[in-house]
Amino acid sequence: MSFTAYILDVITDTIYPARITIENGLFKEVTPITLDENYLVDVEGLVIPGFIDSHIHIESSMITPAQFARIAVRHGTTAVVCDPHEIANVLGIEGVEAMIENAKQVPFNFYFTAPSCVPATSFETSGATLDSSDIEYLLKKDEIVALGEMMNFPGVINDDEEVVRKLELAKKYGKPIDGHAPLLSGEDLDKYLEHGISTDHECSNIVEAIEKKLKGMKIMVRDGSSAMNMEGLFDIYKDDIFHQYEEEFNVFKNIFGNRIYSPLFDFIVSDDKHPNDLIKGHLNLSIKKAVDLGIDVLKAIHMVTINPAQHYNLNCGAIMEGLKADYIVVDSIYKGKVLKTYIGGECVFDGENVLFDVPEIESENTINASKKTASDFDIHYDGDECTVNVIESLDGELLTNKITAKLQVKEGIVQPDIYQDVLKIAVVERYGGNTVVNAFIKGFELKKGAIASSVAHDSHNIIVIGCDSESMAQAVNQVIDDAGGISIVSSDFNYSLPLPIAGLMSNEDAYEVADNVAILRKMARTLGCQLEAPFMTMAFMALLVIPSIKISDKGLFDGDNFEFMDVIVD
Repeated sequence: MSFTAYILDVITDTIYPARITIENGLFKEVTPITLDENYLVDVEGLVIPGFIDSHIHIESSMITPAQFARIAVRHGTTAVVCDPHEIANVLGIEGVEAMIENAKQVPFNFYFTAPSCVPATSFETSGATLDSSDIEYLLKKDEIVALGEMMNFPGVINDDEEVVRKLELAKKYGKPIDGHAPLLSGEDLDKYLEHGISTDHECSNIVEAIEKKLKGMKIMVRDGSSAMNMEGLFDIYKDDIFHQYEEEFNVFKNIFGNRIYSPLFDFIVSDDKHPNDLIKGHLNLSIKKAVDLGIDVLKAIHMVTINPAQHYNLNCGAIMEGLKADYIVVDSIYKGKVLKTYIGGECVFDGENVLFDVPEIESENTINASKKTASDFDIHYDGDECTVNVIESLDGELLTNKITAKLQVKEGIVQPDIYQDVLKIAVVERYGGNTVVNAFIKGFELKKGAIASSVAHDSHNIIVIGCDSESMAQAVNQVIDDAGGISIVSSDFNYSLPLPIAGLMSNEDAYEVADNVAILRKMARTLGCQLEAPFMTMAFMALLVIPSIKISDKGLFDGDNFEFMDVIVD
């Protein structure tokens, strides 16, 4: 196949007309041409490389890899580097291989990383464990292009034997190591980086990004559904941010000059993307947002094309001879409307329709938990009132704050207080242990009822937040009945979204799942919750490796000191 078109060359940052020949799915010829009245371009629009999301967990979209591909190509995404550690925490290697097999059935470029931390910590119960021998098995696979995010930074810093073995195996097989080091700094960061960890997607402010960049890390700017760090990192010329970090900013400028964005940020990633956000757009919208925040459009495109391709040694990312013919046709680099998407030279999205079908994943029930009663969610205390430790959640952030609250005690049971917005939160172990751990949370603003989910990073036990124990029991029991999923319960309505594949995903398409999530969000808002993504935010309340306070099926957890803490202070 040969044609002529205007192309964006991300190597030279130029746009020019070229003759393109594609053979066996690769660019065979890309030759600049001179146009005249007898020699016109064949393609209306601009041809640019397909977008690459270099860090995403497909499971968080609640759809299978094949269904993800069907929606992603509409937005110009042709490749993803995905870390399947969500399903690995439930099903181990069997789950990872199921994802890889499903991904092979569609014309889309799925690259995988070997999940490095399954479970993420020893302070929770997961459905599986991946040790260093399992990691070596995965790293040998062609589909595995890196070692997935190393969340166990205490294990790295303290030279945990098994953790270090996994890092050494990645080096042995010549595959990069992704990082996960929120707020890690100074000597601890130095120790972390000594092991060859190359990326970080957890930067939430410019000082954190500058230190990590100066010490050799590549910075991923996250633009997900729950964690949206782009504004905090890109919008550095706002007076309050610039003056707060002026000294650090000037250090970086002295090294790299005025073009600070070019050397500081390397990738734009999703990390976790809910289906109702995914149907609106993917990296195409992130590029627009980056440009609105002051990033040069060509640099933004680099972050989702050539940069990830070079880092992960992918045979794509540019319109260049010898690379895979993954490209999109857009109306312009600024408007970025995707007119067509091609993978391996074949059209997979014609501007209206996706031109391939998808297979389903066969699944078995992975929820092994008994039905719960209201008393399972009571916290007892002998007295009239008590002070409790509270998780304070933050909209759009994975970080939480440690706060305390004074609560009333009735008939020996500590009461939540909707006027203080101090609600009940619990984690129910789903793998046969049937334990329940209870605590308190602020930030969800529910006025009645409860919400529950079997999506609870990273071990994916059942998590529930509610105003009363009875509603919490009902919400959890609905998740159990659905073999996994999300539920909402109140005196006015009940609703649920079944996620029968590992309690994480559905075989339905993105639009169907998004419609259900939209209903759940609307109901949560009706109950008082104003969070942008309440169910995803709730899911991260169990992720112990993100400071400062979280909860697992084993207890309330102090993420700063990496130890359990008491719920009741006195």
